[in-house]
Amino acid sequence: MIEVHPATSDRFADVGLVLAPKNPDAPACWCLSYRISNQEQRTLAGRERPARLRRYAEEGTPPGVIAYVDGEPAGWCSVAPRASHHRLTHSRTIPTVDDAPVWSVICIVIRPAFRRQGLSRPLLEGAVDYARSQGAPVLEAYPIDPDGRRVSSAFAYVGTTALFESIGFERVIATESKSAGMTRWLMHRSLTT
Repeated sequence: MIEVHPATSDRFADVGLVLAPKNPDAPACWCLSYRISNQEQRTLAGRERPARLRRYAEEGTPPGVIAYVDGEPAGWCSVAPRASHHRLTHSRTIPTVDDAPVWSVICIVIRPAFRRQGLSRPLLEGAVDYARSQGAPVLEAYPIDPDGRRVSSAFAYVGTTALFESIGFERVIATESKSAGMTRWLMHRSLTT
C-alpha cells in the first residue's frame, strides 16, 4: 500500500531516511540547492543541512511530500511555492513564464530498495494533491526528455517529461538548463480544473 503525506516537522525523521547520505558530514543537497542563496549553500555544513530543510516545515509550509510503502518511508518529492526557491526566482536558465503564483516540483528521490517499482508516479500524484490542497493554481516542473537514452540515477532526480506527461503535465518551453547534458523542459499542470 502506498500513501503520500506532507513532510511536516513530525515526519522529518522519515525525510532523513530518504535523503540522508551515508556520511552525515557530506555536503549532500537535502533539497536546499534551489531554496537557499549560493552564499548560504557554500557555508552550510553537512550536519546543519537537515535542520535547515526542517525549518521550512516548522515555519508552516512543509517543503515536500513523503511516500510510504506499507508504512515505510520510501520516497521524497520536493514541492513548494516557486517563490520560496531563491535559485529559481533568480534563474537565468529556467524562466518565469507568467505571473501565476506557481508551485515547483524540484526533485524526486526514491530509496534504493524501492526503485524500479513504479513509485515515482504515485509520489508525484501525491505532490499534485498536496499543492492543490494548499491553493496552488499551477504546478510547475523541470524534467528532462531523455529521448530513449538511459539516465544515470545521479541525474534522475529531475524526472522525465514522459513521467510528468503521464499525470497531466504539459510542455511549456524548453529551458536553457541541462541535467546529464539533456535539456530540461518547463512543464505545467493546472490545478484549478
